[in-house]
Amino acid sequence: RQKEVKRVAVCGVAGRFLLNNAIAGGADVFITADFKYHDFFDADGKIVVADVGHFESEQFTKHLLIEKISEKFPTFAALMSKINTNPIKYL
Repeated sequence: RQKEVKRVAVCGVAGRFLLNNAIAGGADVFITADFKYHDFFDADGKIVVADVGHFESEQFTKHLLIEKISEKFPTFAALMSKINTNPIKYL
């Protein structure tokens, strides 16, 4: 029987350093990126780790950052590059 997901922890890009925090916080799933092979063993069946990829996890974070910066500093010109720097090409 599959366990119901009630709490999800999220960290854009390399979130390995937050794994123990996600577990301690009671998350069922940790969505992040850049986990190494052996890092998955550190989850030890306590949490599901979903490594969604470095670029893939940050491509939406930049929109959130622009939004927050614009809210906090309304006279600051926050600009976002449209250049795609993802070196991975999917088939």
